[in-house]
Amino acid sequence: MTKHTVISIGRQFGSGGHEIGNRLAERLDVPLYDHNLIRMAAGELKISMEDAARVDESLLGRYKSALITDPGDYITFMSGKTFEESLTDQVYEKQSALIQKLARRGPAIFVGRCSDYVLGDYSNCINVFVWACKEDRIRRIMKLYNLDEKKAWEKIKKVDKSRKAYYEEHTGREWGGIDSYQMILNASLMGIDGVVDALEGIYKKKIG
Repeated sequence: MTKHTVISIGRQFGSGGHEIGNRLAERLDVPLYDHNLIRMAAGELKISMEDAARVDESLLGRYKSALITDPGDYITFMSGKTFEESLTDQVYEKQSALIQKLARRGPAIFVGRCSDYVLGDYSNCINVFVWACKEDRIRRIMKLYNLDEKKAWEKIKKVDKSRKAYYEEHTGREWGGIDSYQMILNASLMGIDGVVDALEGIYKKKIG
């Protein structure tokens, strides 16, 4: 159990969750862990960054043969057959261990990776889910990835579907559901700075 405060940010794709995490980390002068968790997990698992990124927040490859062969691999038995734990699960477990380790180390902000669930035993964890209206999300993704409106919306639906399946498989809770988080904030209504202001205020009040 940690005495310092950490923040977990779940988010719809295109809602601005990563930007919110970045701005909040700058204001609070605490480290942000998002895509860098992929690099850290890849390093500890001794796999390529590309392989880790491919299965990050995705069930892709869970039942494929993209496996790590090592005497320490987990072995699971099903229907009389033996198969090694998939790369997806190994990356999830490694990221979860890293999140817990980093949370014990000091104040931090975590984006995605089921961090709200992974840190569920931490009484000083503030967790939030950020969403935004379809139009705002499309505009953001069009700009970030240089896509037209149709392709941006297709990408949003694909990434959200993947994140939802990943979160619900690992947590047993509804991704983006009101019962899964302490609060759900509308970035379209509040604006990116408004969400950052709210979380900064909650954080500072909690640490006294």
